[in-house]
Amino acid sequence: MRFWVASLVFLTFRAAAERLPALAADTTKITVSGVSSGGYMAVQMHVAYSDRVSGAGALAAGPYYCAAGSLWTAWNTCMSGSPPASKADAERFAREGRIDPLANLAGAPVWLFSGTRDRTVIPAVVQALAKQYALFGAKLALVQDRAAGHAMVTEHAGAACDATEPPFINDCDYDAAGEILRHLLGSLSPPSGGGQIIEFEQDEFGAGRAISMAKIGFAYVPQNCATGKCRVHVALHGCRQGGEEIGDRFVREAGYNRWAASNRLIVLYPQVVARTASWTFNPRGCWDWWGYTGAAYATKDAPQMRAVLAMVERLGSQPKER
Repeated sequence: MRFWVASLVFLTFRAAAERLPALAADTTKITVSGVSSGGYMAVQMHVAYSDRVSGAGALAAGPYYCAAGSLWTAWNTCMSGSPPASKADAERFAREGRIDPLANLAGAPVWLFSGTRDRTVIPAVVQALAKQYALFGAKLALVQDRAAGHAMVTEHAGAACDATEPPFINDCDYDAAGEILRHLLGSLSPPSGGGQIIEFEQDEFGAGRAISMAKIGFAYVPQNCATGKCRVHVALHGCRQGGEEIGDRFVREAGYNRWAASNRLIVLYPQVVARTASWTFNPRGCWDWWGYTGAAYATKDAPQMRAVLAMVERLGSQPKER
């Protein structure tokens, strides 16, 4: 029954999808955040593209390049072990020109979260990420006093706070999305309505199934962003949280949208899907933080990150005159 429901949801999205609009957004300095594999991807985007990404937020994620291209290391060290808090790999990539200069990370705002009931990505892993960002000189905030399971933590939506179960959205009476945006963007105006969720085709951005990306992506566009110069925040779901798994629940319930209109912010929600082809083993629909898309997965040549930034570029382009 679950398969048919998921298939129906996907077909509905596909029928409604359009091209991602050009909105003349300010894409000179974007921000990014995510949970679990989305948190790892947020860190990768921040470190690899620090010329473009000014700050990052991550829930339940570990150090940059933690897995070093190994699924075994990803599972056994980067989720439940004690990963090293090193900047050696990032320094090497920067010397080789494969990522932007690490000097960009000095003073960059970074917000991290670890739930005390999270047994999937244990607190020691997030603490290692915090130590790594400290080595980079980031402006760091680490929240680790909430009895949350492995999930996106919200003020009102989802399961009990200590749960670790689909759709991995937990009601902890804590607005993680708001805290992320406040730390990354500065003072925020109070939440308000006035926007819409749009569904768009991701394929044109090089985001096809070959790299485990979904046909359909989402964006939340406030009405006042139609005139341009809104900022862009990229929000990345975790494993088993994509549209083909839970529909648009992450998009609607993660907590970012309520802050968007009053703060002139477009929220981009790129999507990945499960894929088990021999060359792309991603059975849980996770973002690539261990190398299933190839050895360049954590650099500026990473196909998933390049696809997401192409979407951002579209949002920043000038709309065609009608």
